[in-house]
Amino acid sequence: MTTVLRRGLCVALLTVAAWGSPVASASPTADISATYRARPPQDEVIYFLLPDRFENGDPANDRGGLEGGRLVTGFDPTDKGFYHGGDLKGVLARLDYIQSLGATAIWLTPLFKNKPVQGRPGRESAGYHGYWVTDFTRVDPHFGTERDLRELITAAHQRGIKVYLDIIANHTADVIRYRECPDNDCPYRSHADYPYTRRGGVGGEPINDGFLGDDAAHQSAENFAYLTRPDYAYTPYVPRGEEHVKVPDWLNDPIYYHNRGNSTFAGESSTFGDFAGLDDLMTENPRVVQGFIDIYGSWIARFRIDGFRIDTAKHVNPEFWQQFVPAMLGAACAAGIANFHIFGEVSTGEVDPALLAEHTRVDRLPAVLDFAFAAAVRETVAGRAGTEVLARLFEGDVLYEGGAQAAQQLPTFVSNHDNGRFAYFVRHLRPGISDEEALRRVLLAHAMLFTLRGVPVVYYGDEQGFAGRGGDQDARQDMFASRVASYLSERPLGGATAQGSHFDRHHPLYRAIAELAHLRAAQPALRRGRQLVRSYGKSPGLFAVSRLDAEGRGEVLIAFNTSTAALSAQVTVEVGSERFASLHGKCAPRVSAPGSYHVEIAPLDYLVCAAAGIG
Repeated sequence: MTTVLRRGLCVALLTVAAWGSPVASASPTADISATYRARPPQDEVIYFLLPDRFENGDPANDRGGLEGGRLVTGFDPTDKGFYHGGDLKGVLARLDYIQSLGATAIWLTPLFKNKPVQGRPGRESAGYHGYWVTDFTRVDPHFGTERDLRELITAAHQRGIKVYLDIIANHTADVIRYRECPDNDCPYRSHADYPYTRRGGVGGEPINDGFLGDDAAHQSAENFAYLTRPDYAYTPYVPRGEEHVKVPDWLNDPIYYHNRGNSTFAGESSTFGDFAGLDDLMTENPRVVQGFIDIYGSWIARFRIDGFRIDTAKHVNPEFWQQFVPAMLGAACAAGIANFHIFGEVSTGEVDPALLAEHTRVDRLPAVLDFAFAAAVRETVAGRAGTEVLARLFEGDVLYEGGAQAAQQLPTFVSNHDNGRFAYFVRHLRPGISDEEALRRVLLAHAMLFTLRGVPVVYYGDEQGFAGRGGDQDARQDMFASRVASYLSERPLGGATAQGSHFDRHHPLYRAIAELAHLRAAQPALRRGRQLVRSYGKSPGLFAVSRLDAEGRGEVLIAFNTSTAALSAQVTVEVGSERFASLHGKCAPRVSAPGSYHVEIAPLDYLVCAAAGIG
C-alpha cells in the first residue's frame, strides 16, 4: 500500500471515529482536538525553534543535572557553541506568542539526551542543538523532563497547535574511536579498498549471527550480505567508561556502525561515512531498522506527537526509509493521529527539484524540506537573478512522487539553523544595502513563503528581525536576553536592538508575518489550490502565479515585484475571472479583457487579488 493511500485510509477511519463520538461533539476542547487532527499537512504554518535558544523557563535545569565546569555540563551562556538555558517550559510559557504569530505547528530540534560536550581539546562545543544523541529514549535533562514535554504537547494541542519532533537515524554522538587514528580524524576508506568480509573471506561462513544480511529483502547492494564484523576498514573501540553510554544498549556495539572514517559527502561515503566524526549507523542492518522503528514508534505512542522532521535523510540508504516510514504512519494511525507529517532533510544549495524529488520516489519519503525553494528565493529576492529562476523551480513539481499535488506538502523556508537567515543573505549578497531595503526584501521573501505552494516554515527570530553573520552557530541567536558578545553586537532589522528579550508583537516583521498567516488561513486556495505560473522574466521584476481553488470557487492571483522600480504589466488569468477584490495591495477591480488582468506593483512589493466569490 502506498504512503498516500495508507495515510488516506487512516484519515478516513479517524474522521469517521471522530464524527461518531458523542464526546467529540459535547466538549469544546474535543472539538478543537478533532479539528486540528483533521488538518492536512498543507494547511499548517510551522514555527521552527531550538529550545535551548528560545526561552529559559526553568534555570534549575540549565546544567542538565551535571556538576562541574562548562566542559562537563555543556552550559556556558556566553559561548554561542554551548547550552544557554532554554527549555521546554520556556516554549510552554511562550505558546501565546507563537499562536498569535499564526503558527499552527511547532517543530522542535531533537530533544533526546545528548553527549553534553565533544570535540578536540580547545575546539569543544556542546550538544545544545540536539543532534549528538546518546540516549534515544529520554528527554535531555538540559531541556526538562518527560512531564515537561507532555505538558507542552497537551497545552499546544488544546490550542489546536501540532508538535513535530526532529529525529535522527543516520548517526549517534561521537563515541566510537578508531585505533588507527588517535585524533579520530580518519579519512574515508571505501568498499573497493576495504570490502566487507566473512570467515575465510568473501563467500565464507558468517562470523557473527547478529547480522542477517543474507535475507535478500535487506540487501541494497551485493556487499551488504558480507558484513559480519566491524573492523574491516578501521579498528573501532569504545573508550573506557563509555561502554554503555548509548541507549538502547544495542547501540553500544560497533557491529552496528559503518566505521569507515569521515564522509567526503560524495559517492558511497555520503551514506557510509561518518558525518564530521559522528558514529554512522549501519542502517542496512535489519537490527538497526527494527531498533529505530521501536524507538520512534514509542515516542508516537507515548507523547502523541504530530510529525517527524528527519535529519540527514539523504545520508541513509533508501531501503531503511522504505520500511521506516510505513511503520511510523502505522504507529500514528494506531495512536489516533491522522495526517502525521513526515518530511526529510535533503540539503542542497541548488535550484534543482530533481535532487529532492528523487528521495520521494526512491526513498519513498512523503515529503522533503524544499531547499530548492529556499535557493530560488535567495537568488531572486536576496540576490540579483531574474524571476525565471522561480518558474524553473515550480516546473519541477511534476517530478515529486504524486506530482504537483504532492508538492503542496513540501515544507518551504527562507531561513534555517544550518545555512543562515534570509536577512543575512540579503546583506551578504548586497553589500551596503540600507536596513530599510533589507527589511522590504525580507518581507517580500516571507510573502512568497506564505502565498506560493508548500507549507511555510518560519525560523524563530526572523519575525524579530534577526540577521546574524552566517550559518550554524551564527544563526542560532537567543530570543531571551543573550550574553553572547557576537549576538549582542548584531544589528537586527525593524528598529530592534540586540539587547534584552525578543518577543515584541509590534515588530514590523512579526505583524507582517501574522497578517500573511491570517490571509493564508482565510483562503483555501493559498493552502491547497493548484498553482499556475503566469508571468516571469530573465531580469528582476514580475513574477505572478494563480492559485486555483480546489472546490472550483475561483482563483487568487499573486504578483510580486523583485525589482527596485515600479512595474506595470498585463497578466494572464482565467477567462471566467472578471472582477477582483484586494486581499493585499491595490488590485484593479476588473480585468482589462477576458483572460487579461492589469497589475501595478511598487518596488519590492506584492499584490494578492481574489476573483469574485473568493474573498
